[in-house]
Amino acid sequence: MDDQEINSGASTTTPDRERALERAGSTTSFHRGDHHVVGTPDVHEAGIKIQRAKSAYEAYAGHEEKPTKVEVFGWCFYGLCSYFIHTVLIPIVFPLIISQIASPMPDDITQRNIKVMNGKGYICTHKEMLLYNRLTNRTITVHNAKYTPLEWTSISWAVGLALAAPLLGLVSTPLDRGPHQSVIALVATVVGATFCLPAGFFRTVWIFPPYIAAIVAASTIPAAYHTRHLGMMIRGFTSPNLRRSQFPLRRAAGGWLSLAAAATGSLGSAVISSFAFHMLREKEEFVSLWIVSIFSGIKWLLGSLHFVTSNRISLAVTPASRSNHAFSILKFPHAVGSLASAFLSSVSTMSVFTGAVLYLVGDLCFRPNSLLYFWLSYFLFPLFSLPILHPIQHLLRANAVKMQILGFFLTAATSGVGFAYRFRDWKAHQALVFAAVQGTSNGLLHAFSRVLLMDCAPRGKEGAFSTWFVWIKFLGSLVGFAIASAHPRNVAVSFGLGFCTAIAAVVVLIFGNVSDLGGALAAGHVKDYDVVNEDRDRGSPVSGVDDGVEVKQPVQEMP
Repeated sequence: MDDQEINSGASTTTPDRERALERAGSTTSFHRGDHHVVGTPDVHEAGIKIQRAKSAYEAYAGHEEKPTKVEVFGWCFYGLCSYFIHTVLIPIVFPLIISQIASPMPDDITQRNIKVMNGKGYICTHKEMLLYNRLTNRTITVHNAKYTPLEWTSISWAVGLALAAPLLGLVSTPLDRGPHQSVIALVATVVGATFCLPAGFFRTVWIFPPYIAAIVAASTIPAAYHTRHLGMMIRGFTSPNLRRSQFPLRRAAGGWLSLAAAATGSLGSAVISSFAFHMLREKEEFVSLWIVSIFSGIKWLLGSLHFVTSNRISLAVTPASRSNHAFSILKFPHAVGSLASAFLSSVSTMSVFTGAVLYLVGDLCFRPNSLLYFWLSYFLFPLFSLPILHPIQHLLRANAVKMQILGFFLTAATSGVGFAYRFRDWKAHQALVFAAVQGTSNGLLHAFSRVLLMDCAPRGKEGAFSTWFVWIKFLGSLVGFAIASAHPRNVAVSFGLGFCTAIAAVVVLIFGNVSDLGGALAAGHVKDYDVVNEDRDRGSPVSGVDDGVEVKQPVQEMP
């Protein structure tokens, strides 16, 4: 049939028939000159419908229920019951217990109140100097090498992280796929808490490497579960697919949740540090510190309430091998940059904290009550400063990267001031201000480092990304603690390390182009609709239709 016949046939088509065909969506009419032509079905319009259905299905598949108040409380409660493990229990309590075994306290109580002069010319009590010397003297002999209780703790800590690396690789896939995430975290918590109970049962320093190693390795798994759950809750409060203009909603939800958990975690650390200080004043110091370890294990077990109230199963299942899933984070540059900043933040904050405590006790001979106030200022001030910073963040529209930069600048300021005035006599109120600012910096970095990582973690890979985050962050704490404790009488090393790592982290974040929005775009949390509109203007209204995408399965109707 030639063109004339087609046109004549089209021209004789009744208006009712044309309207019926148009309502059916099976034809497309257009004018060519004076003739009205009925064409073939509109492929692009069909493509739009397919894409809309596909987008609706993807949104439904990534949908998370809005977290309940009980679930949010349980998540923050676990921070209260576990954050102290790597801030108080391992770097403070265990070195004190080891020092009690390596060089016991003399039985003569009257000698403890004798005033002595340290190497800096400050007057100290005999008990204070004895505690400091037992922590910093090399009293543990292994073959021809000698170690201090602080160094012995660092070695045990390193063994624990070495054991945790393969364990985290094994659990990264079950954390993202399957219904047993909460069971895995609960079992690891029970194992770790159990090793806190017999810490003083055997009076030998050789028992502490397996004790500390087991606690460190076991604590990484529930910490990864806890971090992964942050990403699930953020999606529940917002949406799995956001526009650019809606991304501040995700930013606000993540910042609020993480700051709340960091503040409650600081409160938990303040409780354990105060309890440890109180027990050190007892006559039987070794038994008293053992009680602190037992109480720490019980408190850690109480945090298991989080696993009962927060078992969320990831709906995204990607067919990848276990090794590919565990190392999938390497394909996301923004996530790798966030890991680098998390490592440097842990190094800087732990080195400054450890170095400052040893400096105040050993060099300046701070009174015991002043040391307690220093700990309380460091751990309790974030309970008030972090919630205040959240509305400021919202007002300034600051993202996770900028909040981390603020935290690094605070660390650089405190460590720089400490380095410059390391030969001066610090007053008690000056030390308290130092502790308050540094504690706020520590809370900021801890809160927004995991927010940034969760923004960069794709749906269905939060567990794998969290295992890397936890291990890298704990490794940074180990490095900071080991370097600071290896130079107890040279605080310049601790403050200098804290300053340099803080500046290096700022350089990584800025010149590495690390971005929470960029990470969210790469992870698929944010859809760049502007790019889709540009593609629609250039050709096909649906990205991929002109490229010959084959639809293998029909779109199923959602319930």
